[in-house]
Formats: sequence, structure tokens, C-alpha cells
Amino acid sequence: ETAPRTIFQRVLDILKKSSHAVELACRDPSQVENLASSLQLITECFRCLRNACIECSVNQNSIRNLDTIGVAVDLILLFRELRVEQEALLTAFRCGLQFLGNIASRNEDSQSIVWVHAFPELFLSCLNHPDKKIVAYSSMILFTSLNHERMKELEENLNIAIDVIDAYQKHPESEWPVLIITDLFLKSPELVQAMFPKLNNQERVTLLDLMIAKITSDEPFTTDDIPVFLRHAELIASTFVDQCKTVLKLASEEPPDDESFCHTYSKLLLLDVLCEMTANTELLGYLQVFPGLLERVIDLLRVIHVTGKETTNIFSNCGCVRAEGDISNVAEGFKSHLIRLIGNLCYKNKDNQDKV
Repeated sequence: ETAPRTIFQRVLDILKKSSHAVELACRDPSQVENLASSLQLITECFRCLRNACIECSVNQNSIRNLDTIGVAVDLILLFRELRVEQEALLTAFRCGLQFLGNIASRNEDSQSIVWVHAFPELFLSCLNHPDKKIVAYSSMILFTSLNHERMKELEENLNIAIDVIDAYQKHPESEWPVLIITDLFLKSPELVQAMFPKLNNQERVTLLDLMIAKITSDEPFTTDDIPVFLRHAELIASTFVDQCKTVLKLASEEPPDDESFCHTYSKLLLLDVLCEMTANTELLGYLQVFPGLLERVIDLLRVIHVTGKETTNIFSNCGCVRAEGDISNVAEGFKSHLIRLIGNLCYKNKDNQDKV
């Protein structure tokens, strides 16, 4: 806390000079071999700045007011263009991201400056990087910088949101992508609604799995959660009503391929989410009167039952079909989930009981 501002000015001057060397190497590959000392200097500068920012708002503010954030982001973006010895570059890259994460931590003024400089290019460059530490540190910056207003900007850059889901799939042990999804994405029905149609089957499975985990967690819904999850319920129910019959395509495939399996599994998870939502008293009433939901579920159960009797396929009760993976279990699960959902939709609801 006693560090004079002049120290940070000197560190920034070294960073700028080293940035110039990196820029030259990006333009002229023959300069790359002279870059080792510059990368080492950059790494030490970032370490110094990173450590100075830890729980010290005085240093955070001093460093930010020198416009160090802009220089750091520009340098990190240059790293993606470099073709040099991997380890030295990765170390500088990681330390730069750690600095940005630390300067933004619990400092709203720094968060807004980081966001201005880093969004969207830095996140588009780093969230899908092959190095898992770079993915983790850029996720930390995104989590730290996002707020309600910036979520709207994310809706216009859905590739970043989808990259976060992909990062969680590849690195489930990393805490930051899962925190972004559960603590930020799932609290923004507008973002989920915009993103959902753009997701592939595997990404949908990931998002729906985390949604189920949130609904079934031991923590009860807060008053803020209920309107958000009513919006999620609308999206899930309408998607299910529109698309659920596509699972019948599986009846004609023997054995179903991986893509069909994943497609069916994503539909089963839609059904699973609806089952868990209708087991939640705050969401049950809304789904009991959702247009066409009960009728579609009964209709689908009837069609699957008839299809299973007519030919030998994954909906048949006999054990003749042995597909790769758990596809037969998925089909069996689909029927039992349909029955569970019908039961929930009929709970203390005479109109639905009479329809059934």
C-alpha cells in the first residue's frame, strides 16, 4: 500500500517497450527468436502488477488510472498471433490474465474499464484456448466483470456465452465457467432464451443438467428466483411441445448413431426439467395450464407405446435391440418420465384429471 505511483509508471513503460517488440515479431516472424527476454520482462511486469492489486484498492486505482489495463489487453490479444516457444508465451499470457482478474476484483471502476477494453475480443480469443489455465483465468475475468447491464451486451455476443458452456464441458473441474452459468446465465431468462436455439445438442444437455441441479438443490428458491424460473419453464415447455415428436425418428434407426442419441438425450432432459419443475410448488400451477403441454405428453406416450408394439425398435419392450450406449435405457426413461409428468400435471387439478 505504500508503493508510490512512479513504480507503476515505470512498470508500464517497460510493458509498452516490450509490447513494441511483440508487435514487431507478429509482423516479422524473423524477429521471434529475439523475443525470449521481452517475454520474460512482460511476465515479471504482470506478476508485479498482479501481486500489487491483491486486496489493495489504492494500488488497483493507481494502476488503472495510468491506463495500464488497455496496454495489458492489447498485449494479450497480440499473444494469440505469436508463433514462439510455447512455455514462455503461456506464462506471460497467464500472468497477464491474472493481473486483469486481480485489478477488477471487488473494484467496480476497474471492472468497467476491463470490460470496455476486453469485451468481446479478449473473451472470444481466450475462452476456447487450448490451455486450460487461460480458459480459467479469462472465465474469472468474465465472472468478475459481468453485471446486469453487461448481460444485455452478452445477448448480442452469444458466441461468448456458448464458449462458456463449451469451456465447462471441456473443464468441468474449473469453478469459474460453472459459476458464470449457475450464478449469472440462469438468472437471466432473456440470455437463456436467446442462446437456447443456437446451442448444439451437447451444449443443451450441459445447460439443462445445470438447470436441473439448480431446481433440485437443497437451497429453496428465493423470491427473485421464482419469476426467472417461470420464464425458464415457458421456454422449456414450449420447446418440448414443439420438438418432442422428433424422438420418434429413433424408431426407424437401428442402431441409432451418436448424434441421434445425443438429440434424444437432450429431449429426455427437457422432459426431466419439466418433471422437476412440476415437482416444485412455485412452478407447478403455471405448467398445469400451459397450452397443449398435457395433451402433447399423453399423445406422445400413446404414440411411443404403439410404435414399440408395431416393430422391433428402441421403444419395444423386448430385449432384442442392443444399441451402443444407454439408448434403450433412455427410451425406457422417456416413457417413465412422460408418466411422471402426467401425474404431476394432474396433482390437485380436476380439469387435468378429467382430460387424462
